[in-house]
Amino acid sequence: MKISGFTYLRNAVKMGYPFIPSILSLLPAVDELVVVVGDSDDGTREAIEALKNKKIRIIDSVWNMELREGGKIFAQQSNLGLAEISGDWAVHLQVDEILHESAAEQLRKYIEKAEQRQDVDGLLMPFLHFWGDFQHIRSTRSTHRYEIRAFKNVPGIYAYRDSQGFRKYSSYENYLAGEKGQKLRVLKTDISIFHYSYARNPRYLNSKMRAFFRFWHNDNWMEENINHKVFDFNEVDKLELFTEEHPKYMKETIAGQDWEFNYDPSKSNMRPKDKLLNIIEKRTGHRLFEYQNYILADKNR
Repeated sequence: MKISGFTYLRNAVKMGYPFIPSILSLLPAVDELVVVVGDSDDGTREAIEALKNKKIRIIDSVWNMELREGGKIFAQQSNLGLAEISGDWAVHLQVDEILHESAAEQLRKYIEKAEQRQDVDGLLMPFLHFWGDFQHIRSTRSTHRYEIRAFKNVPGIYAYRDSQGFRKYSSYENYLAGEKGQKLRVLKTDISIFHYSYARNPRYLNSKMRAFFRFWHNDNWMEENINHKVFDFNEVDKLELFTEEHPKYMKETIAGQDWEFNYDPSKSNMRPKDKLLNIIEKRTGHRLFEYQNYILADKNR
């Protein structure tokens, strides 16, 4: 059984994404890795080439700015990579997501188990969302607890919305026409995705806001809401301390932290309703009214 990885990126050096650790963390788990590199001018492609890893195959792309609203460009780039892989299973990481070094063996075992079941389409993985630095995580209702990051490479599966997850569609034409698609049936795993998008120097987050929201909204919205905003890590609902081990691939990045973050809980912007729901979740382990872009398969079958 062949396992393929795929990811996409553009100007990742300029944006401060940990894309090299992300790629390095995925390589042990896959037999090939397709990297879709958008039209970059900051050495992103050269950095990937410098890895000189035979598993990596670079696909060059040009981002279509007409797809800038609704995050459509992210789904398109994800689908470009998905179309190029040849494995029986697909594993996707975005370039701010890292696997622990212990994950490769675990992932293959889960895939071998899921491969034997016709009622399973993929695997669900829990997320650790780092915020402000490498010692704080955000695990409130404003973040997704789980997402699909591995699935059977069968016809009809494409990136959902802005490529946060994946769904199955009746045809590519209907997918482009706006079909909602079918949620994938998945097995829940304990393989954590370390998500570092908001564990970067604030100057990158200012650039991220302008670059990311540019692919969701028009110029007028950007001017009114984003262009003059200065990112503040304390504009957040609630953070918790992270005391466990980071992936070894992030060792150099963490050692090179060049900013300070002092968490101030008194500045919390959590709504009263969410405070109550958060208390219930902490006490029961259940997140009420949680949006789920998947269907859990029976783990005991």
